[in-house]
Amino acid sequence: MKRNMGGLDRVVRAVLGVVLVYVAVTAGGLWAWVAGVGAAVMLGTALVGFCPLYTLLGITTCPVRERTAR
Repeated sequence: MKRNMGGLDRVVRAVLGVVLVYVAVTAGGLWAWVAGVGAAVMLGTALVGFCPLYTLLGITTCPVRERTAR
């Protein structure tokens, strides 16, 4: 898996994941499950720096690194 998420994208996903964990713990019923699954996805993609949906859509927020001359 090649990284396709930049630093800001990963931070935003991590914060959103933590918020969704809070919602999952405090909410009840179906909303707790929905928030829990959303939190797992957000935290997982933030951790590894790869989003499968970005790959399908051809999106990357990862900055391009310049090649060094040899």
